[in-house]
This record gives sequence, structure tokens and C-alpha cells, in this order.
Amino acid sequence: MRLLVLGGTEFAGRAVVEAALGRGWEVTVFNRGRHPSAPGTRSLTGDRTAPGGLDALAEGDWDAVVDTWSAAPRAVHEAARLLRGRARRYVYVSSCSVYAWAPPAGYAEDAPVVEDAEPDAGQSDYARDKRGGELAVVDAFGAETSVLVRAGLILGPYENVGRLPWWLTRIAAGGPVLAPGPRHLPLQYVDVRDLAEWILGAVERELSGPYNLMSPQGHTTMGELLEACARATGSDAELRWTAPEVILDAGIEPWTELPVWVPPGTDLHDALHAADVSRAVAAGLSCRPVEETVADTWGWLRSIGGTAPQRPDRPRKGLDPEVEAKVLAAGSG
Repeated sequence: MRLLVLGGTEFAGRAVVEAALGRGWEVTVFNRGRHPSAPGTRSLTGDRTAPGGLDALAEGDWDAVVDTWSAAPRAVHEAARLLRGRARRYVYVSSCSVYAWAPPAGYAEDAPVVEDAEPDAGQSDYARDKRGGELAVVDAFGAETSVLVRAGLILGPYENVGRLPWWLTRIAAGGPVLAPGPRHLPLQYVDVRDLAEWILGAVERELSGPYNLMSPQGHTTMGELLEACARATGSDAELRWTAPEVILDAGIEPWTELPVWVPPGTDLHDALHAADVSRAVAAGLSCRPVEETVADTWGWLRSIGGTAPQRPDRPRKGLDPEVEAKVLAAGSG
């Protein structure tokens, strides 16, 4: 297989590249050259947001393209139109954010999507940008040779968003830890390596259409996630499980200040942790245990000195230590 990855040096793109190389595929990466490409790849350099930035892609043929672009749909539109007829399949890593708010618990791929998205639009908001990217791919490649990977929460090695790395770092520091309850709160996510393997399998099987791509509902819980962090780091941290209403009353923002966590019984929880993924499972999705995701992410963090890379276009995650201490103190009073 000849694979072209647009990006290919960070998080999801990097995982796809490594998985493809592991299968013996011939891999070309196209990016701005800000990060080193994996050994064994052919590297092309260009900035898809600049005039003439796609010139390096003017020639070449591939079995598939994988694109993880998250900004203006216009960049996806231009790349897909350029590659039309020279690639057999276009895989776009989209997001479950494309669904119209708020999708009900158990929503599948036929749920309504956001409106006012355009395939050749400039940057607007994340949901419309991702939906516009989907439209751009289908516009250029057609529905039968487009794969729309509607990913949910992505965790694992190389994470540059700051969710699991923050929890690992915080728990490794030890002491009392504000653990957002309830402990049995069900979570959905996908390990980035399982995402990558599914994508390559989709190419091999010549799949098409949209797929919700995350673990089955309840694959793990908040308790299992944080306890796995404690075991992986060898920390003596004390997880102090705290009721959702206490956290919210303290003004703490779910998802950002306490990464991964959102209160149960809310639209946000249903949207992020209650999708129907039966279509992806039927098409080969297999999800490793949370213990493995956590341990491997901690091993990667340690190998790079303990500080995870941070995407400049995403806000930093995590709770201010003073706020945490204040809430913990109030709970023990």
C-alpha cells in the first residue's frame, strides 16, 4: 500500500504513520517540516495555507490519503481536489463535534449535523470547520471513496492536547488529588494507536462513509482511569472522590480544568461519552485496555523528559493548584 499522510509528525498523524510502517506500507508525509518525520518515510515539505503551498504534491499516486486537518475547510478542499484521480481513497479524521447540539445519548452516524458548513470556507468554529472538511472530501472524492472518521476523545502516546498527560503529571506529584466523581462515571475514548489501526484497516477493506470512532460506551470509568494513572506512576496520591455539584459550585470547568471529566446526566456527557459506535466495531474497531493506554503514555512522557508537547491552537488543560487545594480543604472541613 502507498499511503500519503498530510501532517504525520504529531499525535494522530504520527500514530497512523508508525502503524503503516509497521505493516510494511510505503509512506509519504507532507507537512511544513517543523517536526522530524519518522525514519522510513518519504518527506515532502509545504504549507497548505500559503499560495503554492501544495506544489510538492503536484505529482505522485497513492492508494490512500489520511488528513487530520482541524482549521479552515478550504485547506482540505484544495488538497482533496488536487489529489482527486491520483489517490483511491481519502480518509479524513473528523470529530463527533460535527453533530448538531445536543446529540442524544446513543446517537449514531445518521444524527443531524451542524448547519452552515461549507467545503471551501475559511476558519470559523471547530464543529463547522470539521464538518466543512468532511464536505470538502466528499465533494472531491465522492461518497464511495471517502472515509469520515468522527473521532471522540483521543488519548495515548504523543498526545499534544494535554488531557491524559496532565492527569499523569498531577497524580505522579502525589498528595491529595481532587478526583471528579462519581467514580463509576462511564467514559468513551479511543487510544490513538487503535484509531490508527482502524484507519488502515478501513483503507484495506475499502470502506466509505462516516464512522463514530471511539470505544464502546463504558469501556472504562473515571475511577479506572485515575487509578490506572496512580499504578502507572507508582504514586502514593490519594484520590479524593468529589461530587459533581461540589466541583461545579466551585466554578471549575469540566473537560478543560478537569480533563476528560464531564458531569453525568448532562448534554455534554451524552455528546462525549455516549455515542453509538456499533458501526465502527462491526468494521473492525478493537480497543485496548485503559491500563495499557495509561502505562504507555506515562512511558512516553518519561522518555521525553516529562513535559508533553502542546498544540498552540488549543488551550492548556488542568486545574490551578490553589483552586484544587481550596476545594479539598472545604471537603475535609
